Amino acid sequence: MGDSILDTRQGHGSEAILFGLVPTGDPRTAAEALHELQQLAETADFVPAGCMVQHRRNPDPSTYLGSGKLQELADVVKLAHSACVICDDSLTPNQARNIEAAVGVPVMDRSELILQIFGMHARTPQARLQVELAALNYELPRLRRRWTHLERQRGGIGVRGGAGEKQIDVDRNLVRTRIASVNRDLKRIEQHKVREVQARPDLFTIALVGYTNAGKSSLMNRLTDAGVIAENKLFSTLDTRTRPWRLPGGRTVLLTDTVGFLRKLPHQLVASFHATLEEALHTDLLLVLVDGSSPEAQDQLRAVDEVLETLEVDSLPRLTVLNKLDLIEDRAALMPLWKIDPHAIPVSVQTGEGLPELFAAIQNHLAAVENRVELLLPHTAGNLHAEIRAKATVLSEFYTEDGCLMEIQASPALLGRLMAGGAQAVRRDDDERPTPKPDR
Repeated sequence: MGDSILDTRQGHGSEAILFGLVPTGDPRTAAEALHELQQLAETADFVPAGCMVQHRRNPDPSTYLGSGKLQELADVVKLAHSACVICDDSLTPNQARNIEAAVGVPVMDRSELILQIFGMHARTPQARLQVELAALNYELPRLRRRWTHLERQRGGIGVRGGAGEKQIDVDRNLVRTRIASVNRDLKRIEQHKVREVQARPDLFTIALVGYTNAGKSSLMNRLTDAGVIAENKLFSTLDTRTRPWRLPGGRTVLLTDTVGFLRKLPHQLVASFHATLEEALHTDLLLVLVDGSSPEAQDQLRAVDEVLETLEVDSLPRLTVLNKLDLIEDRAALMPLWKIDPHAIPVSVQTGEGLPELFAAIQNHLAAVENRVELLLPHTAGNLHAEIRAKATVLSEFYTEDGCLMEIQASPALLGRLMAGGAQAVRRDDDERPTPKPDR
């Protein structure tokens, strides 16, 4: 069983029919089930001309769809004059070859579509190399499909097999050679980035992660004036960006924006972007952004959790942020998300609503994980004042004859450097507190 929606207007070269499977008993229509695939197709400059789903428990190992539904897909392609079909799942090379033979037009699966989008949006050398590496690893097991039309050709005397068979071996070697070359180039870039990260000032770091189009770049722009591209499109940005963010009270932390996540994200992309994400996720706190207005918000949050688990960073401290509050008429719609995370903070990056509560939650987290100490800065160590104000939370300060007495909240690493620079830890009972020197 299945259902479909078809636009019968005259087709052109960029029109595509979308298809996929939904579990038996799933009440969603084809348009609802394939909504995200439609967004992806439009991002890749395709014009969805129709969509079709089949209700079944598991895909057919040879053709993905059942035979009857596959014939229906072929009929829809002819009726719509579509140039290709796009599947909502990753297809095996055998499935793709059989579907293509049945429908008579090229077949693209979800992984290939996402790779194409990443290729369109890759701007930096590292992003371009990462996308190329993912595409090469995707393409390698599918080379035989590309050479099917040559497999019956025969070579001359002494040549075993046909021209297609011979050429596919050449192509495999070329692809493997290029994969090795790209890996070496990426390794050099990653080593350079490691040195950059090590050279950064010792500041508390926060990484923005979440589903694509959840508003991460918009939040970063609002907090840091970073100028990051923020469009209402999937995967507007692929590159990790880190900017200083001055918290209320004057303390500075580092805020990092990361590439958006997605359901069924191709494992080749997760692997190739691992270094980029790993750099951003070696962080002190994750802000997990969710589009709270999306009807698929729960699934999107689970998809983010799956990617974080794949990257082995799911144990990092996190705050869940439910964005786009301005688009939610009834706040009760957030109840399913609050059941997943009762401490999730609703905000609107667009209007600023909820941001003070987010800032307070971050300050509370800092207070819980950092050390609270009293230090005496002798007059000879007065140069440490600026570093303390930038990198620590100053709770109180007053001057004595011996120097500036400060109660601060800071990381162990920063405290170690302050002590090495001349700061002195104050250890005494409350009734031994020195008398402050009046300000002049």
